[in-house]
Amino acid sequence: MKRQSGNTSLQSPQWTLKELAKLTPKDILDILKRGNEDFINDHLTVRNNSKRVRSHALGQNPIAAVLSCLDSRLPVEDIFHRGLGEIFVSRIAGNIVNDDILGSLEFACKISTAKVVLVLGHEHCGAVKASIDGVKMAHFSTLLSKIHPAIKKASKIFNGKKTGTSAQFVKAVSLANVQNSLDTIRKKSPILKKMEDEGKIIIIGGMYNMHKGRVKFLEK
Repeated sequence: MKRQSGNTSLQSPQWTLKELAKLTPKDILDILKRGNEDFINDHLTVRNNSKRVRSHALGQNPIAAVLSCLDSRLPVEDIFHRGLGEIFVSRIAGNIVNDDILGSLEFACKISTAKVVLVLGHEHCGAVKASIDGVKMAHFSTLLSKIHPAIKKASKIFNGKKTGTSAQFVKAVSLANVQNSLDTIRKKSPILKKMEDEGKIIIIGGMYNMHKGRVKFLEK
């Protein structure tokens, strides 16, 4: 599969298993980083999606799995300049982790081909704001309860107004929430933790800047 030098866009329908075997998790993380630079600099490729839909009908070989917030302002595939069949995307308000999310990530990495798990948070998160402000509403309250530990963690180190109207506090809680989601993945999924320990996958967090379009990766 030939790709243009210096261009991270996919030139043919999808990654082959032979290609993926040659890529390390770090290689794939670098592809996501370069794709984000393409997005920031408006270097996105126009693709023949009708043809790509047909070519993907019988299979897929995604390189990564992204756990993203439900927020409509996060077009995950575009943010990383990826097309059909290239990444798994699991979206849920507040990018929280539950058993179904864990099962999806385990499928993506253990059964399918993903070598990177990225938990993607963002500033101005509506779910985080609602959790900070103590919103109560049917099933939404159950979801928001999973963000409460991040509020407690951020409150210990944040000096300032601790409400949903404080953009800086919301950002601090969102960051802590990403870190908590990473901890939960490692703690509650022995499968993914073992794969990470063996160097088969990378589990990493990221924060999306809505004003710049840039993802800041939370590397150790």
